[in-house]
Amino acid sequence: MSGSQPRQRAPPGKAHGYEFGGPFGAFAISLGLPLVCYLVTFLCNDVAGCPVPSSLQPKSLTFAKLKEESGWPENGILGLMSFRVTSLVLAYYLFSLVLQAALPGVVTQGLPLRSGARLEYKFNGTSFIPTLVRNLADLLSLYFRRGDSHPCRYCLAWFVYIRSFSVKSGNKHKRELAAGGHSGNLVYDWFIGRELNPRVSLPIFGDIDIKIFMELRPGMLGWILLDLAFMSRQYKSYGYVTDSMYLITGFQTLYVLDAIWMEEAILSTMDITTDGFGFMLAFGDLVWLPFVYSWQARYLAVYPVHLGYGGIIGVLAVQSFGYYIFRASNNEKYRFRTDPKDPKVAHLQFMQTKSGSKLLTSGWWGFCRHPNYLGDWIMAWSYCLPTGIAGYLVKHGSPVFMSSGTLVDNEGFISGSPVKRQVVQAEARGWGMVVTYFYLAYFAVLLIHREMRDEEACFRKYGEDWNEYRKRVRWRILPGVY
Repeated sequence: MSGSQPRQRAPPGKAHGYEFGGPFGAFAISLGLPLVCYLVTFLCNDVAGCPVPSSLQPKSLTFAKLKEESGWPENGILGLMSFRVTSLVLAYYLFSLVLQAALPGVVTQGLPLRSGARLEYKFNGTSFIPTLVRNLADLLSLYFRRGDSHPCRYCLAWFVYIRSFSVKSGNKHKRELAAGGHSGNLVYDWFIGRELNPRVSLPIFGDIDIKIFMELRPGMLGWILLDLAFMSRQYKSYGYVTDSMYLITGFQTLYVLDAIWMEEAILSTMDITTDGFGFMLAFGDLVWLPFVYSWQARYLAVYPVHLGYGGIIGVLAVQSFGYYIFRASNNEKYRFRTDPKDPKVAHLQFMQTKSGSKLLTSGWWGFCRHPNYLGDWIMAWSYCLPTGIAGYLVKHGSPVFMSSGTLVDNEGFISGSPVKRQVVQAEARGWGMVVTYFYLAYFAVLLIHREMRDEEACFRKYGEDWNEYRKRVRWRILPGVY
C-alpha cells in the first residue's frame, strides 16, 4: 500500500466463536500439555527405566520411591529452572534470528488479509540450510539441555497478547486481529492469540514476523538438533549408532528440511491465514514440537533397537509412501494456487466459487479433501515403528551378563566410580509404547481436529459452495473410511 490506509472488509468485532472447548479447554490445555512434557521427562528416563519400575507395581508405589527413580532434582522444583540453560537457549534463538536477518532471501507477498492488503515475508531457507549445517556442532552444544523448563513460551505469549491491544482499524502497518482471537475472555484469547500476524521492528534485524519465525526456525530446527544429540548419546553409551536411530533421525530431518526448502507454502496454511499467535502456537513451536516429537530418538539413545535389512526395507517403504502423498499433494495445490496455467496442473478440474476462489475437484484433491494430512500421518508410522515393542528397565551395578534383550553400557556411577549398567526390557516390554507411539495417536487426533476446523473455516468462507464441493469430493482424509 503506497501510503493509503487499507480498507477494512471484515470488522475486528466479527468473531466466529470458541474452539478447543472454549475458556475451560484453553485453560486445561495450557496447564496440561506442559505437565505431559514433564511427566514423560521424569517417568521415562535413563535413571530407572521407561516407564520407571514403580509405575509397573502401583500397589507398592510410594512418592519417595518415585522421586528416586525419576531423577527428581535434589533441590526440588527449583532444580527445574536454570539461568545457564535459559541463557543458552536464548543464545540459540538469537543465532537463528541473526541468520534470518543476515542471510539473503526472497521477498514474497502473503495471501490477502480481510482488509485486502498483503503482508511481505522474507524467506531464505535455501541459504539457511547450508549455514545451519556448517554451524551444527555449536548449535548442538547449545540445544541439548533441559530446555523445556525455560519460561520463554509464557513471556512470548503475554508479550503478543498485551501488544495486540494496540491494533487499530485501518492502521498503516496492516495489523489485524484474528477472527477467533478477540472473544473478550482473557484466558481464551491469550491461548488462541488475539493478533493474526504480530510483528516487531528490532534494531539491526529490521521487521520480524513473530509467527513465521517461530513456526519455521527455533522449534523445527531444535527438533533435529535434539535428534542428533540423542544419536550422539547413543554412540557415547554403546560405541555405535543403530539403523533405527539413523532412520528416525533421517526421516525427521527430511521432514524439517522439506518444510524449510518449501517454506513459502506455509503462507496458505491455517496457522498463518486464520490462527492468531498466542500460547497455543508459542508453546507448540518452542516446546511441544522439538521435545515431544523427538521422544523416539530419546528412547533409542538408551535402548538401541536393531531392525535388520527386513525392518529397514519395511520402514523405508512406509516413509516413502507417506512422503510421496504428502509432497505430491502439497505441490499440486501450491502450483494451482500460484499458476493455474502450469502444464503440471492445467488439466485439473476445479469448481469456481462465488468468492472468486477455485476448489480442485480432481487429482490428489479430488481423491479426498486433505490428502496431505493422509501422507503426513502415514509418515508418522515410520517415526514410531523403529522403536519396536518399547519399554526398558535400567539396572545399576548388577553382575554383567549378556542375553537377549540386554544391553550394557558404562554410563552408571557409584561412589564416583564407573560401573556397568544393564538396560533390559523384562516386565517393562510394551509399556514404553505409551511414549514411543504417543506421537502417532496424538498426530491422528491433531489432524482430525484440524480438518474439522478447516471444514468450519471453509464453510464460513464459501457458504453453500462448500456444501456443493463436499458432494463432489466426499471423503475428508482417508477414502472409504473418513
